[in-house]
Parts: sequence; C-alpha cells; structure tokens
Amino acid sequence: MTKKQAAAPTKVGITLDHVVGAAFDVLDRGGVAKLSTRAIAAELGVSMNTVMWHIRTKDRLLDTMAEAVLGEVDLEDLPEHWHDEAAELIERLREAMLRHRDGALLVSGTFPAEPQTLAFTDRLLTALLRGCPTRRTAAWTAWNLFYFTLGLVQEEQTEPADSRNRLRTRVAERHLPGLDSALDDFMSVDFEARFRFGIRQILHAASTEAAPED
Repeated sequence: MTKKQAAAPTKVGITLDHVVGAAFDVLDRGGVAKLSTRAIAAELGVSMNTVMWHIRTKDRLLDTMAEAVLGEVDLEDLPEHWHDEAAELIERLREAMLRHRDGALLVSGTFPAEPQTLAFTDRLLTALLRGCPTRRTAAWTAWNLFYFTLGLVQEEQTEPADSRNRLRTRVAERHLPGLDSALDDFMSVDFEARFRFGIRQILHAASTEAAPED
C-alpha cells in the first residue's frame, strides 16, 4: 500500500502500511539519502522502536517500498499484440518509478518475491513468450528491458545539470573524435525519446535473435 492508500495513522495502532506510507513521504521530500528509521519515526510521531518493530530491517523496508511501486503499475487494458503489450508494461513501470523521487534507485537492487512484483513479471514474460523464439530469449529479454529502464530512469532522476557542461569540456580537452562528433546526441535529455527507442530496439532484437543455449 502506498502513501496515498494508507489511512491517517494515530500513535496507537500504527501498522506496516502506515510506516510504508510515511517512508514514501520522506522519500518524496528528500530522496533515498534522507530515508531513515529516525525520519520515518518523526513523520509518524512515534519512537524508532515502533518503526523497527514493523520493518525489522532496512532491506525489508526497501523491498516493501519497491513492491508498492510495482503495485502502482496497472496490469489491465493492455494492447493485444505481444510487442505493444511488453512495451506498454515497461512504460507503465517507468511512469510508476518517476512518480517518486529516486524511484528507480529505490527499486534498483531489490526483487521482492511478493504478489505485485511477481504479477508484473508474469504479465511481462507471458507477453514476451508469445513473440520471442525461445523461453530463454523471453526470460533474458525481460531482464534487459527491466535493467535498461532502471538505468535510464536513474539517469533522468539524478543527473545534475552541470555534469553535461563538465563532460563537454573534458571531451574537448582530450580530443576524442568519436564522442565529439556525437556529443549532443550522447548527452540528450530527451529521456522519453531515448526510452522509446531503446525499448523498440530491445524488442526487435528479441523477436529476431534467439538467446544462446547451453
């Protein structure tokens, strides 16, 4: 349950849903760097021990929050064609991560075997199995789509504006002809276009090239 779904908590009767909702409030204001047991406890007006009783460990909290992000992905009303369905699912995942500050960083490194995450993965794989030449191709393509999306959203959410100017200066200083000739496109901040191109590229390869077998 995300912060929008959780009912307003009281000091008595705090639930895991309340803790997770407060954690998203902290995340959306300050990012992952500010996400701590102390900050969540302050958000709820309870002791740190109360928060820890519910989350047990920081890893469990992150898994639960990642599961909540995956739960925001609507699995209904998808296109019929396997290619379009897979692309739409990944687009909805991107949108869910972008709704939260550091959303991709939160999801990165977690893969909770929980209902929402498993349902999304199952739906994506079911679509890919209809269009990929082998099961292995479908499975590996699911990971390629997932990691490509995670990486690009992380860049979109964390890339400081001055880093591009710094990169341009370094390339000019070092006389790197390949980078220099394509630098504007290499540094493009049109993340939507880059995302759509990358997804099409991955899915096209998946439909035409089988993953190697053992």
